[in-house]
Amino acid sequence: RVASIAPRDDGRHDVRIAMAIETTGHEPGQLLNMLFGNSSLHDDVELCDVELPRDFAAAFGGPRFGIAGWRAAVGAAGRPLTIAEVVGQRHLLGPGKPLAVAFHAGKLHSMILWGPPGVGKTTLARLMADAFNADFVAISAVLAGVKEIRDAVARAELVRAQSGRPTILFVDEVHRFNKAQQDAFLPWVEQGLITFIGATTENPSFEVNSALLSRAAVYVLEPLGPDELAELFARAAAAAMASTPIDDPARDALVAYADGDGRRLLN
Repeated sequence: RVASIAPRDDGRHDVRIAMAIETTGHEPGQLLNMLFGNSSLHDDVELCDVELPRDFAAAFGGPRFGIAGWRAAVGAAGRPLTIAEVVGQRHLLGPGKPLAVAFHAGKLHSMILWGPPGVGKTTLARLMADAFNADFVAISAVLAGVKEIRDAVARAELVRAQSGRPTILFVDEVHRFNKAQQDAFLPWVEQGLITFIGATTENPSFEVNSALLSRAAVYVLEPLGPDELAELFARAAAAAMASTPIDDPARDALVAYADGDGRRLLN
């Protein structure tokens, strides 16, 4: 949540943001890299290691900044909160199509989402966790290793023992994992302890080992078309800058610049 906003002499503003992050197995430096990449924001971050209460959302923000407020903020930024709100990928999400059938039938299965950046791979994985009431564990193959995989497995075992809920292990850029790292979670996929969802921009036939590939359905995600990008832009503009007039040539220029990438368009 925004903690404070202070004007600067150059007309811009300094914004101080409070973030509460529940995490296991990440050193502070690694966590900062995951959040901010290589930007200069590292220098402005103060880390406080605290024990989170059970009622985490209410303790952090109460009614104003709880889960409902967070979902509203995410929706305002253009990210869908339900499958029906997803822009694009009609060949997978349209009536009678593979992922739509899986959602409606309540059949969670391991899969690999293959497509270019900004087409909704991470969004789909998170929506699946919501739809199936599954615990969602996300790791990046760029930063994670066998230790993080073991931590995810331990968490899945704990969640199953405490609540009986399934766990989705989402591995972003799974093609960056070597064979040994991919093999590390294969037994748990076979046992059904975790449902594996991998996201990749590379052909999984060449980058994912055959044992894992044979246990996961591969879905190809397509770049967003101009009409789909225009719809995404209209949603975000209406939520975030409704009072700002945007003419059609300006919108069309942004859509063309995005080149099928929804994330680039929103940024």
